[in-house]
Amino acid sequence: MSHSITFTINGESTTLDIEARRSLADVIREDIGLTGTHLGCEHGVCGACTILLGGQPARACLMLAVQADGATIITIEGLSDGDKMHPVQKAMHEAMSFQCAFCAPGFLMSTVALLEENPNPTPDEIREELSGNLCRCTGYQSIVDGVETAVRIIRGDES
Repeated sequence: MSHSITFTINGESTTLDIEARRSLADVIREDIGLTGTHLGCEHGVCGACTILLGGQPARACLMLAVQADGATIITIEGLSDGDKMHPVQKAMHEAMSFQCAFCAPGFLMSTVALLEENPNPTPDEIREELSGNLCRCTGYQSIVDGVETAVRIIRGDES
C-alpha cells in the first residue's frame, strides 16, 4: 500500500508516494538520492545513518519514512553552504578526525545537534553525546579533538 508523504529535506519540500514499510534511510538514499546518510548496522546501534529531524538527532534506519510526514530533515548534504563547509565539517577536517570516514556523517550530525544544545561542552560531555556513534578506525580522541576545534571555530577563536 502506497502513502503520500511530504517533508522538507535540506530546505526543499519533497512529496513522495512510498510503501509504508520503507525506512526513512532507504527513502533518503534511494528515492531522493542523498547517499551521505550511511547504512551500517541497520539496527540503530552504529549511528552512521544519523540525521537531524526537527533539529534533533535521529536514526534514519529505525524510522519508517511515513513517520517523517510533515517533518523538517537535515542530512549531511544539508550542512554545507555550497562549497563552504559547515564549521563542524571544517573542524573535523582540520583535526583529521576520520580515517575511512564511513562513520563521519553520523558523528557530524550528532555534533551539530550537541553544539546547538550545548555550545561549550566538556570533553566528558562530548564523549557521552557521541557514545551512540561507532567508529572502527580511530581511537575516538581525534573525533573529540574535532568537536573541540568546532567549538573554537564557532566561538570565533579560530578562522
